[in-house]
Amino acid sequence: MSPVLILIRHAKSSWDNPEIDDHDRPLNARGRRSAVAIGAWLAQLRRRPDLVLSSDSERTRETWALVERELGSNAEVNWLGALYHAGAQTMLDILKGAGSAKTVAMLGHNPGIADFANMLARAEPAHPRFHDYPTAATSVFTFEAGDWARVDWGTGKVAEFITPRDLDAD
Repeated sequence: MSPVLILIRHAKSSWDNPEIDDHDRPLNARGRRSAVAIGAWLAQLRRRPDLVLSSDSERTRETWALVERELGSNAEVNWLGALYHAGAQTMLDILKGAGSAKTVAMLGHNPGIADFANMLARAEPAHPRFHDYPTAATSVFTFEAGDWARVDWGTGKVAEFITPRDLDAD
């Protein structure tokens, strides 16, 4: 097995209600369009996860729901409080526990997800936004490791990286 990771930052969230808790902020219209575009892009690439590991925030839940609708995935989904604003090491630790899933989608937040992507990559792609991982940015990583427990820093090949702006969805 060669593990595949689909790494998705949540789409753009709404700041319309400043009194709402950060964890409960929903997506705005632009974020919904971006999530749909990312789902369609993943469907075109035929990249469907077996397992989804996601922050339990409202904006990551909404992002995945819209991506999944386009993708037609029936993956097992684990909503994890530990991924809410998680740092790179926490994300790696959680990913290492992905078990027998061949393809995992992980959804999270910045700055942790940008750090995670940059530390995981063997080489950074030429895309100018990879380093800061804007909202709804998505990477597809492949690994030579035989299983998730062997995935480590600098072992991922970035097979694909895209932002909603690249898809004219921003």
